[in-house]
Amino acid sequence: MQEKKSDSANKNPKKANLLDPHSIKHTLDESVTEIVTGRGYVEDVRLSNVRLFLGTIIIAIALFAQFYKKKFPENRDFLILCIVLYIVFNAVLQLIIFTKEKNAILFTYPPADSFISTGLVVSSKLPRFSGMYTLVIASSDPKSISANQPVQFTNSVTQWFTKDGVLVEGLFWKDVEALINEYQREPKKSK
Repeated sequence: MQEKKSDSANKNPKKANLLDPHSIKHTLDESVTEIVTGRGYVEDVRLSNVRLFLGTIIIAIALFAQFYKKKFPENRDFLILCIVLYIVFNAVLQLIIFTKEKNAILFTYPPADSFISTGLVVSSKLPRFSGMYTLVIASSDPKSISANQPVQFTNSVTQWFTKDGVLVEGLFWKDVEALINEYQREPKKSK
């Protein structure tokens, strides 16, 4: 497995524009997704599908309002209905993003060969004008009996990138895998 990682790093190194924090965060998030799914977690795309479905409805409403066969004074009630529906569906979409998604970059199902009954929610932050990247791993169902405590680390992005903006995947993989191992560790029993 180690040879595979180093081969892929040599063939297609991941590069980010070091002057663009969005590029840095995207590169790191993409690597985190590869690492977590490589550990046996399968991505859960249900929330993404709900968001896409709501977005499709919103676009359909806008298209109906734009291309309705009657002109303005005659279609006033229809336009009002379209505007109200557009606002309602956008509010539902924003509510889902705000309450469920937050800073999440990956939702997973539990691994197939484990006794854990909850998947993971992996989220990250790279604040504006900051070089400190925070990665958090938590249970997708925190109220479950098999849910572990969330774990996180905050490190400077400068330790994972060369001066040319190439991600040193070995260092980053090591840090992320250590965080996953920390999350998967059994909680200590209190006496």
